[in-house]
Amino acid sequence: MEEEKKSLNFIEQIIEDDLANGLKRDQIRFRFPPEPNGYLHVGHTKAICINFGLGEKYNAPVNLRFDDTNPEKEEQEFVDSIMKDVEWLGFKWDKVLYASDYFQQLYDWAVQLIKEGKAYVDEQPSEVITEQRKNPAEPGIESPYRNRPVEESLDLFERMKNGEFESGSMSLRAKIDMVSPNMNMRDPVMYRILNKPHHRTGTAWKIYPMYDWAHGESDYIEQISHSLCSLEFENHRPLYNWYLDQVYEEGRVKNKQREFARMNVSYMITSKRKLQRLVAEGVVTGWDDPRMPTISGMRRKGFTPASIRNFIEKVGVAKRENLIEIQLLDFCVREDLNKVAKRVMAVVDPVKLVIENYPEDKEEWLETENNPEQENAGTREVPFSREIYIEREDFKEEANNKFFRLKLGGEVRLKSAYIIKAERVEKDENGEITTIYATYDEKSKSGSGTEESLRKVKGTLHWVSAKHAIPVEVRIYNQLFTVEQPDAEKDVDFLNFINPESVTTVKGFAEPGLKDVAVGEPLQFQRIGYFTKDHDSTDDTLVFNRTVTLKDSYKPE
Repeated sequence: MEEEKKSLNFIEQIIEDDLANGLKRDQIRFRFPPEPNGYLHVGHTKAICINFGLGEKYNAPVNLRFDDTNPEKEEQEFVDSIMKDVEWLGFKWDKVLYASDYFQQLYDWAVQLIKEGKAYVDEQPSEVITEQRKNPAEPGIESPYRNRPVEESLDLFERMKNGEFESGSMSLRAKIDMVSPNMNMRDPVMYRILNKPHHRTGTAWKIYPMYDWAHGESDYIEQISHSLCSLEFENHRPLYNWYLDQVYEEGRVKNKQREFARMNVSYMITSKRKLQRLVAEGVVTGWDDPRMPTISGMRRKGFTPASIRNFIEKVGVAKRENLIEIQLLDFCVREDLNKVAKRVMAVVDPVKLVIENYPEDKEEWLETENNPEQENAGTREVPFSREIYIEREDFKEEANNKFFRLKLGGEVRLKSAYIIKAERVEKDENGEITTIYATYDEKSKSGSGTEESLRKVKGTLHWVSAKHAIPVEVRIYNQLFTVEQPDAEKDVDFLNFINPESVTTVKGFAEPGLKDVAVGEPLQFQRIGYFTKDHDSTDDTLVFNRTVTLKDSYKPE
């Protein structure tokens, strides 16, 4: 039977229409154009997956271009982190480029616009310019410098470039339409004076192009066929096209801007400025804190590239913004980890259990599977001895018939080991259980094939041999915010919604094989959740981050 064809999203339909109307397939080219002024977050994953995904679909090159036009906020650290994130997600770019590569060309084009009477130097402060632009319902006020002589603007613009004036003292504006209902067309600023060193060009430039001027022209220089961006740039499109019309040469690809809905995820914020506050004010430990919605934070928490790409695919490409439930992201992470995570045993709230009829000097190594979901995952051996740790919540002195774990007089199977029966407990002066005493059925060893080993008991517990256990620090992460949209209320500081229990640290024990796992390796702590080893780990203390819980009632539609 012929496989059902997947319907095209609206961007793919645009590309198909362009191909039908004369665009050559080898002229298709995309770009992912981040500003290197912060770490990439979950919202950026959509733009990454759309652009690079289209590159894969059409076998077209995708540039990674840094729109580095603001030296006040940009750093090499952010450039490096962005490259690492894109690579980690599994994408390959054609070229690494920078808007700063084009500073001279952008300047030359600006001079051309001045000569054509389409740009002028304005000596008014930015606050005055903003005030004069008014609002969409009210015509703007023309600058008194709007009709200054071309030669005067050319002279001032060159002197601006040469560093003769103070930062902010004047700017170059495009002369378009001060009564346009689109505020972006009301003589936008193209260049401002900024006496700041640039992370790539140093002190060579004293003026820097504004984003709208640099972005579209960079697309044109690189011959990007489809410039894809989020919906907030939709009303910038007329300006994008106006700038392009001023430099376009017949016969070249005329880049086309199209917008898609940005991705908002519940219980997360995607404002770089607000993420910066979280870092600066010590709410989190850094940009890669596992509670952060940054790609580096999600990576550190234990999310996998495949799970994020699958999440983006499920979200789809839409024209209208909506709030995506964080449970869908967790579902995708859990779905992938179930396939790839190695099953291990760890106890995060330990209580000691002594098997009184097991020989004190005996220890044995028991075979257990690594991942029943993987056909070739194989098995490993774990040590077993007289004293073990189990989870405190897995034992009750008295319990009803719905409690399928261990209780006094009751039996359970220890995973890959024996059936045990709880006989008595020992408590401290506060009535807290310190030790559980049990007996085991020597012939009930898992996999031995004996009649006793085939006996059914209702509960199976994970455990760790006390003699061989390694101490671990386990960080239980929850949502950073207590409300779905922490920055929805304009008059309320989003920090008011920080979850005071967003991380809890507990001490536990794990099987000895965890000493050798790599940082970032996906693991399932059996019956607890999915975890990964954190880079804070030392030889003395292994640290594990909880990625997601083991189960959730959420089902994607």
